[in-house]
Amino acid sequence: MGDRVEVVFLDVGGVLYRDDGYMSALRRALRDLGATFADAEFDEEYEGCRRDQSGSFRARLARRFLGPEPDLRAVEARAERWWRYEREDLQPDALPALRALAGLYRLGLIANQPSAVREALARDGLEEFFELRAISGDLGLQKPDPRIFRHALATTGVEPARAAMVGDRLDHDVRPARTVGLRTVWVLRGEAPDDPTPEQLAEADAVVRSLAELPEALERLQDPQV
Repeated sequence: MGDRVEVVFLDVGGVLYRDDGYMSALRRALRDLGATFADAEFDEEYEGCRRDQSGSFRARLARRFLGPEPDLRAVEARAERWWRYEREDLQPDALPALRALAGLYRLGLIANQPSAVREALARDGLEEFFELRAISGDLGLQKPDPRIFRHALATTGVEPARAAMVGDRLDHDVRPARTVGLRTVWVLRGEAPDDPTPEQLAEADAVVRSLAELPEALERLQDPQV
């Protein structure tokens, strides 16, 4: 048996909330900045991002539809005009999973989100579960920068092996978290591919398709005999 996990960090988009609103806002932002494309073209490129798990979706889509050197800050700012999590975007398994985990682990967030995401978390009853919120809009750091993970760990005071990261991206969640020394759980929804390869599946310590599976997955990280 390895070190017991004490702290569990979760991503927000894809894990706690559906990502459909962000995808729609990004599509609208690109068109507002002058891009011309059919919905099917955007959807195909977006699915390629999900499949490849190899870098910023926003940057790849902007280069595809705006040209090789797009103004990524302008794209982000324009998308944020229309992007907010609505009540209906909350994943139905989010609150039940947080209630199940709250008595077992200290919980935190590590997420690439604007500071305004706190409003949605408070509105939907999620904020109270999280001891730590490492939000990119607050910190000026974004995943996959390892510094945001190190900051979160330093705030909790736990060793990396006693913490786990739960996210829907290999490139932004699993890989950088493992580099820092955290355990990892890949959630196969949101920006994860529909049909991940065996090689992709092997990158995380555990893989789940629903947060209902998360408590058992975390327990298995600590004791393979469970």
